[in-house]
Amino acid sequence: MAHNPGFLKLVNEAKSRVKEIDVRAYLKMREAGEEHILVDTREDNEWAAGHVAGAVHLSKGIIERDIETKVPDVNAKLILYCGGGFRSALVADNLRQMGYRNAISLDGGWKALKESGLPLEK
Repeated sequence: MAHNPGFLKLVNEAKSRVKEIDVRAYLKMREAGEEHILVDTREDNEWAAGHVAGAVHLSKGIIERDIETKVPDVNAKLILYCGGGFRSALVADNLRQMGYRNAISLDGGWKALKESGLPLEK
């Protein structure tokens, strides 16, 4: 997908302020048993088409509104994914501003997760 310049500028600025990991690092983290919450930040129709088994769905449109109810612990490790890692970086930046200390964007997002061998569900 070709993204607009203004959107890319916003994403790149957010990425300069947040932590990112790739799928390989995420799989190592899971295998090591590191406690975390995997959060799918995609839209409802994207979630319905398929997602990682066990993920929590809080789309970019509502996560800031609902995160404090769903995950009140600002120290919880949140691994955020979207389609490719752009929207999740924006979400991670917003959560950082809300005081969440371990909001991490998954670079490669759903595209990389589908190929990772993790169990998926609809």
